[in-house]
Amino acid sequence: IVLDMGRDPTTQKRKQQWVSVKGTKKAAEERLTELLRQVDTGLSIPKGKLTVRDWLAQWLVQDIKPYRATKTHDRYSGIVQRHLIPHIGHIRLAALAPSHVKDLLALLIGQGMAPAGVDLCRTVLHGALKAAIQQELLSRNAVDATTPPRVERSEIIPPEIKSVAGILACAEESGHPLFAALHLLAYTGARRGEILGLDWQHVNLTDGTISIVRSLGRSREGLVFGPPKTTNGRRVIDLDQRTVEVLQAHQGEQLLERVHAEGAYADNGLVFANTLGEPINPMQVTRAFQSLARQCGAGHVKLHALRHFHASVLFQQKQSLFAVSRRLGHASISTTADLYGHMLPGSGKEQANAFAEAMRHRPVDGE
Repeated sequence: IVLDMGRDPTTQKRKQQWVSVKGTKKAAEERLTELLRQVDTGLSIPKGKLTVRDWLAQWLVQDIKPYRATKTHDRYSGIVQRHLIPHIGHIRLAALAPSHVKDLLALLIGQGMAPAGVDLCRTVLHGALKAAIQQELLSRNAVDATTPPRVERSEIIPPEIKSVAGILACAEESGHPLFAALHLLAYTGARRGEILGLDWQHVNLTDGTISIVRSLGRSREGLVFGPPKTTNGRRVIDLDQRTVEVLQAHQGEQLLERVHAEGAYADNGLVFANTLGEPINPMQVTRAFQSLARQCGAGHVKLHALRHFHASVLFQQKQSLFAVSRRLGHASISTTADLYGHMLPGSGKEQANAFAEAMRHRPVDGE
């Protein structure tokens, strides 16, 4: 396709732009119509030899790493390297079409990737192309013309109170060094990284509160502190008296560890640290919990289930959806509703009776 771009205002020379289209003559004519419409509306026409591979690498460095959590950057980088670049990285960015994206999604599904994984790949690519449009490298997002795979969300079945209480009792009776951390996870519903990133500066044992302002996570560089997962993740969580007492006892034990370690202890102010005061690897907490669960005959209970468990108990106690959402630090109340809507104490019987009552008193002909 040859586009007439008018004349250069300085040299008055005629400007033309050549665009290659792979396909039929009809496809080229459709592309020409689209490009002429862009010229008429003042949009720039994509050009250059920048490939999808080049842009994805640039996008990760400029748009993701500085502004997103390290864990998110690592996850996106893995998706880009393993699934996007091998299949569409060679295509010129300006030439990327919906058909390329559809072929990619079909290939991933054919390789056995779960729908949620395929959807995440699609989301990452969409974000990268959206950034390219903002940089005026593209005029359209090829992902928009594709259909996301249907992701079936499995129903969350939280563990029973008996199971969780048994695991915590086993940890306490055995004097497990991570008992206080596991207790705090179960009694606050906080995320694992939020508890491991907690420092004493943000613990108020007098008022019975903890303030979540950061999270500890793993990255390719090692353990790193970062912001909470969501904006609402920065929050104050109220504690019950039993949890306050657990933290007070833990604080005393930590002071003894500092004395025994003498100069080898690095005081980073962490509420939960190893015997030398250093951050605890999150997987260490997960493995410890799984080991305790097996010992108590509750091996089916996973560490992250403590978060679901906390929410389910609050709903059983008729706490509001908004209150639970704020306590858990969800991005929005709709997230909480999507995850735990089936746990909400319903007014279904009341609604059924109200409907039946209205039908019994329905107006009859002539009234």
